[in-house]
Amino acid sequence: MRVKGAFEKAKFYIESHSKDSDSKFKKKKHGPCITISRETGAGADIVSEELIDFFQPYSDEFSVPWTIFDKNLIEKVLEDHHLPQTLSRYFVEDKLSELKSTVNELLGLHPNTWILVNKTSNTILQLAQIGNCVIVGRAGNVIASRLKNSFHVRLVAPLDVRIQRVMEKFDKSRSEAAEYIKKEDLARKNYLKKYFNKEVEDPLLYNMVINTALFGYKKAAQIIGKAVLHNCPQFFYFDEEEVMTHNL
Repeated sequence: MRVKGAFEKAKFYIESHSKDSDSKFKKKKHGPCITISRETGAGADIVSEELIDFFQPYSDEFSVPWTIFDKNLIEKVLEDHHLPQTLSRYFVEDKLSELKSTVNELLGLHPNTWILVNKTSNTILQLAQIGNCVIVGRAGNVIASRLKNSFHVRLVAPLDVRIQRVMEKFDKSRSEAAEYIKKEDLARKNYLKKYFNKEVEDPLLYNMVINTALFGYKKAAQIIGKAVLHNCPQFFYFDEEEVMTHNL
């Protein structure tokens, strides 16, 4: 079954695993979870979509659609923990300055950031345990590191390539794109370091690191997909010999 729209897919995914969900979904075994850490401009959004398409042939009638959780993850966190929608502005990877964050907490303008990170982490862990999802960012690879159904990927690309991609995607000048990339990458690096004491560039945090400039988006997704099929065959419906000889 295909559901249009990222938010609609996320809602359907969640509802399918609720206690009141249709019995056919209760028969489905938990699937694999893929976490994606990325450099800005490495194409995580496109690779994630390509991954969803890659796994469609390996799903059956009892499978809920593979779902991407990136920006819609915020909605899931707010819903899970009964938080007001106005808090969505604070669920950004380390975008608030330390001073502003501290002042706002003292004034009661928003909860302590550690509480928000904890709630986000709990939601990510629950989604990862269910599986059949791609979780982008927010230290998903660290949070789900001990789950046997998880597979962790880091997407990278040369800076010049990423600048060009950001220029085209957001209609920015070269200098604006370069500054945007610098801020985004620093925010993600600080988020992982501050809240999880990990270095985002540490290759040992990932099962695979892929240069999307070298392989392209579709090929990168195929490489990841085949690796997941090989490492987590119990979650899929396929002839293993067919997968191993599949022409990628």
